[in-house]
Amino acid sequence: MKNKLPLFLKSYGFSIILIISIIFGAILGIIFKKDAAVLKPLGDIFLNLLFTAIIPLVFFSISSAVAGMTNIRRLGKIMSAMIFVFVVTGLIASIVMTIGVVLHPPATGIRIDLGAGINMEHFKASEQIVKAFTTADFADILSKKNMLALIIFSILIGLATSAAGIRGKVFSNFLSSGSEVMMKLISFIMYYAPIGLCAYFAYLVGVFGTELLGSYARAMLVYYPIAILYFFIAFTIYAFIAAKRAGVRRFWRNIIPPSLIALATGSSMATIPANLDAADKTGVPKDISEVVIPIGATMHMEGSCLAAILKIAFLFGIFNMDFSGVETIATAIGIALLTGVVVSGIPGGGTIGELLIISLYGFPLEAFPIITMIGTLVDAPATMVNAIGDNVSSMMVARVLGGKDWMKNI
Repeated sequence: MKNKLPLFLKSYGFSIILIISIIFGAILGIIFKKDAAVLKPLGDIFLNLLFTAIIPLVFFSISSAVAGMTNIRRLGKIMSAMIFVFVVTGLIASIVMTIGVVLHPPATGIRIDLGAGINMEHFKASEQIVKAFTTADFADILSKKNMLALIIFSILIGLATSAAGIRGKVFSNFLSSGSEVMMKLISFIMYYAPIGLCAYFAYLVGVFGTELLGSYARAMLVYYPIAILYFFIAFTIYAFIAAKRAGVRRFWRNIIPPSLIALATGSSMATIPANLDAADKTGVPKDISEVVIPIGATMHMEGSCLAAILKIAFLFGIFNMDFSGVETIATAIGIALLTGVVVSGIPGGGTIGELLIISLYGFPLEAFPIITMIGTLVDAPATMVNAIGDNVSSMMVARVLGGKDWMKNI
């Protein structure tokens, strides 16, 4: 008889391995101090493999997904209301975390010199928008420094493939096949992640000191309370907006099972069945819940918006940069919204979002493992916020389409 692993280990097993490897690397750094720098090449191998594979992954995954879309017109109204709700809730989540990190900076008193950062004097909004969304040459698209431009280009390729109809079928199959191959390649590379991250954190702690570890604890003390408060307060307000007191009562009466599943599995996708059941019991029309919740599981991540702001503020603190000013904060909120509502729909979207943060702000590539650790540490509460946000969003979409008495008409 085969022994079955507990659900928790199936869901979080690899994350636990990564955390253990990073802790082990930190211990090696503490023991060997600056001599731990000899391990850095092992970490560089992991980073180089990942950065090399991420560009074709983004292109194939986005373009193939867009090329495969059908019946968009029939779902027009639901989709429009859904996107509106996703953007607004993602924006609110980003603003909430921005207030949190301004009041309690997640990384202060630490300075790490990993390379040249951005020159804020030259960070002009108009120039950055042009550089972020477009490139002057096709070859420049194929660079991790122009990730957003690559995403836009991939979407356009997908739309063109879909518009070509039967004549674009062969190319559509090529894109789909390319997406599968690149995802498999990423899975191969991730087998090396425990070794690569262990080596890199041994180098970071050995060279830059144990204060880096303390800054992670400070970051978690910012994220966890804000995520929990957002879960209870913001979702209650959203349910009230959707259907007044009756909406709040029905929402909390049915939302506990999907919340626990999200925590146990660490997967918004795994929460879809329970989320659909909860939405049905709450009274959300099936044609709305069956569109909003599955799509939301891949492209609506309020927990990821919270995390993105935390990662940006964390890097600003690490690199001794001032996280203040309207332009700086507005850019951070824009990146968080892009990460939580657009990029999250891409396989490996968390990684791509982290690369976007590094790319758009011009941080050195060595900053990638630093914020990757934050993503791992906040995964459980972030997933719960992501998944349950889809449920309450379906209620608000029902409110937009059905009017204020939509729940009474069921």
